[in-house]
Amino acid sequence: MLVPTLAVTGLLAWWSPGTTEAFLDADGRTVPGSISEKRAVSINGVHQGMVIRGQDATNPVLLWVHGGPGMPDYPLTQQCPTGLEDLFTIVWWDQRGAALSYDPRIPPESMTIEQFIDDTIAVTDYLRGRFEQDRIYLLGHSWGSHIALQAAARSPERYAAYLGMAQMVHQLESEKIAYDYMLTEYRRRGDTGMVRVLEASPVTLTEGTPTPYLKVRDTAMHSLGIGTTHDMRSVISGIFLASWRFRGYTPKEKLNLWRGRVFSRGFGLWDQFIRTDLRSTVPALQIPVYFLEGKYDYTCATSLARDYFEQLQAPVKGFYVFDDSAHSPLLEEPRKAHRVVEHDVLTGTTALADGNGA
Repeated sequence: MLVPTLAVTGLLAWWSPGTTEAFLDADGRTVPGSISEKRAVSINGVHQGMVIRGQDATNPVLLWVHGGPGMPDYPLTQQCPTGLEDLFTIVWWDQRGAALSYDPRIPPESMTIEQFIDDTIAVTDYLRGRFEQDRIYLLGHSWGSHIALQAAARSPERYAAYLGMAQMVHQLESEKIAYDYMLTEYRRRGDTGMVRVLEASPVTLTEGTPTPYLKVRDTAMHSLGIGTTHDMRSVISGIFLASWRFRGYTPKEKLNLWRGRVFSRGFGLWDQFIRTDLRSTVPALQIPVYFLEGKYDYTCATSLARDYFEQLQAPVKGFYVFDDSAHSPLLEEPRKAHRVVEHDVLTGTTALADGNGA
């Protein structure tokens, strides 16, 4: 057993160098002025990891606040590259307790929504200082949109614009919408097994999300194409196994990815944030706002994001539905996302937004 174990360990180490790939020109040389690095920074007393990548380090900085809690988006870029590194210096920050920032010694009392908002602002200040930019761009994905939006509301002077991908609004209401849709769809398909499981653990606005429902939620969503991506049918093959094939984390960092996911979900964050309605908590933003939504997203229901968008007060706001996407449109439809970001977000306009005839 020793030889096969050593062989597998060696293969995993070879396949997982954990380095960030440099940007190369046609001659194979590193592009002058580009940046591609992994580093840890002390943020509010906790070392937190991030990957910083861009073809030109003088480009605007985009801080990407990932979903979860505890589930970074960066590993997905191996099979779903965004292509945005020519427009931004993208910062893939792993939030406290997640992957590159995993540490079981993190004080449990610090694992709160308020702390994550404070961390977002602190990371922002680190980036503003390092890249000498008064304002940076802020993107929140799913759970990340819950904390990033609130950071933007509290400190608008730090940000050039806010981008919400799969914008969270009132997650308990979203779960009810998803539950009703899945029950109807599985009945239509004649999947009596899944119908029986869902009927036994109904989601309600008063009782919340029962534990048996949460155990089957990801499987039920991905089987219908309404989960992480529209074409992902399994969390095991699409995320778990894919994460072990990801070359940007070392074997230890990959292990910490999954340790961090469990760790980050052990502090009652789910029960806290699903009952917060951002329509009342954040009725206005003082910066341009862009919502990027997947047509098939029921993880954070697109219908709720549109409802919130219509009520939200902001100096500039654009809403964009991606017709071939579910929960991750910037990863699923990168060409459209690139066009929207280049022509609207970076210019502070909404010419390509839904309803503008573009």
